[in-house]
Amino acid sequence: MGERFQCYTDFVGMNSINRSARLDAAVRRGRWLEYFTVGWNLLEAAVGIGAGLLAGSIALVGFGMDSLIETSSGAILLWRLREGEEREKKALKLVGFSFLALAGYVAFEATKSLLARESPDKSLVGIILAALSLAVMPLLAAAKRRVASNLCSRAMRADSRQTDICAYLSAILLAGLGLNALFGWWWADPVAALAMLPLILKEGIEALRGEGCELDRP
Repeated sequence: MGERFQCYTDFVGMNSINRSARLDAAVRRGRWLEYFTVGWNLLEAAVGIGAGLLAGSIALVGFGMDSLIETSSGAILLWRLREGEEREKKALKLVGFSFLALAGYVAFEATKSLLARESPDKSLVGIILAALSLAVMPLLAAAKRRVASNLCSRAMRADSRQTDICAYLSAILLAGLGLNALFGWWWADPVAALAMLPLILKEGIEALRGEGCELDRP
């Protein structure tokens, strides 16, 4: 409530020209951030899934598929700026089901790998991808929160939390791949994949409920 009230009082103290200019600038910046998010996640998805399949890494494949679904979430937020809320809610449910399907895939494959003692190959590409994502995502989330504050937008704030979750997934992935590469701990990869499940399930359930997706208009 404090953040929303501060946004509101900031706008009240401005004349209509300055208020309009600030809103336009914030909307443009928000769109560019979402375009970057979509592009980055597409790159993560392509590299993660490809490298994961080559190395036999469930954690890396799961990370890439999560990035692909996150691309849909970013596109929905861009769509939300132009279309009505009813369409957004329908699209969000599809995204939610996609996250739940991903959770089921990761749980099955990771459990199978642990039981069969399947050892993934080392993946330098995956380690670099996870490290880059871990460096970029917190900066991107902070930039989104600044725009959300300027727009008084709960939708953008919710999206920044999704970006934070991507950073957490990157850290889990980096730990799993790193332990396997450094010490040959084959089980670190499927365990890292299973550690991703609570975050993936949380994203899916919140998308199905439509939580945090309303856009407050100043």
